[in-house]
Amino acid sequence: MALFELAAEHGTVTAVESDLETLEAALRESADLRQVTTNPELSRKAQGAAIEGVASVLGLSQLTQKFLAVLAQNRRLSALPDMIRAFQTIAAAQRGEVTAEVTSAHALSDEQLATLKDKLTAREGRTVKLKPSVDPDLLGGLVVTIGSQRIDGSIRTRLNSLANAMKG
Repeated sequence: MALFELAAEHGTVTAVESDLETLEAALRESADLRQVTTNPELSRKAQGAAIEGVASVLGLSQLTQKFLAVLAQNRRLSALPDMIRAFQTIAAAQRGEVTAEVTSAHALSDEQLATLKDKLTAREGRTVKLKPSVDPDLLGGLVVTIGSQRIDGSIRTRLNSLANAMKG
């Protein structure tokens, strides 16, 4: 990924990664920002101006601002969430880390997250960074996704398995 290569070249991988995490949170929280990045009716100029304003308010680095300007110019802002994830994956791999997406029915306490992180780190043999989320539909338990591996210990899955076993 070109952004990662440029950030590595300038020694700003950590700063750019922090910028992208800030931007990811802003995208998650702001329907207006999501609209700006995905609305095909907005002109390149309007998208560029809007994203430049957002980048300025968020205090993003020059490299990140230039990257966003190029995306706006080429009408690729809609792919921003995927690009953020790709950058994070590459940066984590460089540091010898792996990200585990942890979905639970209820928010996990700091102690539970620390215990889970320790167990996953021991299992994976490298540092694990947790990305927790909540999905009440799970009913209970956890779903942990690391790369292409998925560990599904949710009550919903167990109930579905039981229902399927009773049918057949």
